[in-house]
Amino acid sequence: MSRLKDKYVSEVAPALKEAFNYSSVMQIPKIDKIVLNMGVGEVKDNPKALDNAMRDMGIIAGQKPVVTVASKSVAAFKLREGMKIGCKVTLRGENMYQFLDKLISIALPRVRDFRGINPNSFDGHGNYAMGVKEQLMFPEIDYDKIDKIRGMDIIIVTTAQTDEEGRKLLELMGMPFHK
Repeated sequence: MSRLKDKYVSEVAPALKEAFNYSSVMQIPKIDKIVLNMGVGEVKDNPKALDNAMRDMGIIAGQKPVVTVASKSVAAFKLREGMKIGCKVTLRGENMYQFLDKLISIALPRVRDFRGINPNSFDGHGNYAMGVKEQLMFPEIDYDKIDKIRGMDIIIVTTAQTDEEGRKLLELMGMPFHK
């Protein structure tokens, strides 16, 4: 079992139950899944870019990414319905906790001029979304083997009902929000 899962069971869940006065343990919010999404805009000019992005994401997540396709055509972006435009990975269970631990303790502190993440990026239902400007913040990525610096979206989906519950959950898990 990962360090964060142990922390959730022993510290976070009891603290949340006390803070929000839940009557049942089933009401206590927990992290449901983490979705990593990488849009690859240059894929229409360079088809190899998607393979490189998928390789990088696979290394970061420890799981094979799925190709995402455009759902509708947009002439302004020279985009046709069904074109490959990016990749995503959905992490659950043990992989999710390992990724979150790596994100909190290793990757985020490696970001230059890091002062914490935005505490206001919740969606109204307790889910948190953040953007990462470069994949180099993850230690598994070798600087010499990447073709281009790409960003990605990281969405942490929780079972929390409100943003306040979601923020408290992530705070107790160790997420470095700036004040």
